[in-house]
Amino acid sequence: MLSKRRTRMRGYMFLLPSLIGTGGFVLIPFLDVVRRSFLQAVGNGFVGLENYRTVLENKAFRLAAGNTVRFMFTCLPLLMILSLFLAVLVRRAVRFQRWMKTGFLLPMAIPAASVVIFFKLVFDEKGWLGRLTGALGMEAVDWLASDWAFLVLVACYIWKNLGYDIILWLAGLGAIPGEQYEAARVQGAGEWACFWYITLPQLKETVFVTGLLSFVNAFRVFREAYLLAGDYPHESIYMLQHLFNNWFVNLDIQKMTAAAVMLVIVTGAAIVPLSIRKGEMDEKS
Repeated sequence: MLSKRRTRMRGYMFLLPSLIGTGGFVLIPFLDVVRRSFLQAVGNGFVGLENYRTVLENKAFRLAAGNTVRFMFTCLPLLMILSLFLAVLVRRAVRFQRWMKTGFLLPMAIPAASVVIFFKLVFDEKGWLGRLTGALGMEAVDWLASDWAFLVLVACYIWKNLGYDIILWLAGLGAIPGEQYEAARVQGAGEWACFWYITLPQLKETVFVTGLLSFVNAFRVFREAYLLAGDYPHESIYMLQHLFNNWFVNLDIQKMTAAAVMLVIVTGAAIVPLSIRKGEMDEKS
């Protein structure tokens, strides 16, 4: 009993520096943000839910929130389906597997600024694509200053994060015993039947992890959107991160704190139930 207690205390001691850092630099500052969201920016007078009402009535907030939700619902399914499809292909291509992995992971090693420069060279009004359309006698399009900007940002995000998700899928695929496929093929099962009844059911945990990490990475797309079009890009790619950045520059503390609390509540409401559900499934299994 004493030995178990010492082992437990030793584990807590190893966790203590991380807990202190998280509490001091994350939890306590966020609690202060929650407190400030109910106060005036000047004078610290209590205003209740007035800051939240102001944010919800703000047109820029509605635009940014709508674009962010649209980006999430567009990118996440595309990224997960495409990365799973390519992961299956990479796993089958035993001979060229190493080269394919390197090729898909290469964008992750490239700095975001370099990625953005490449996309600007292609999609700028005077870029390669614009010159091609001009050579064909068509009018050049400023892709980053039109509705096409949203699709350019989606392509940039998927290209940057595709290799990361492929590696996650490959880890899940590698944990499935090959004997199950051999037994299924002996009984006459085709490739689609093997994928549907063997592969997918055993990728539940990988789906959760890949989806969660892709969701988190999607919030980091601000770097690409900011470098592509600056502080005030085309309205189709004006994200919540742009809004927070502009409010911070203008010191709109009351709006920024209220919006931050709402963002945490919404993301928590999306992630926490999934985590609880996954824990219940793990306990049953």
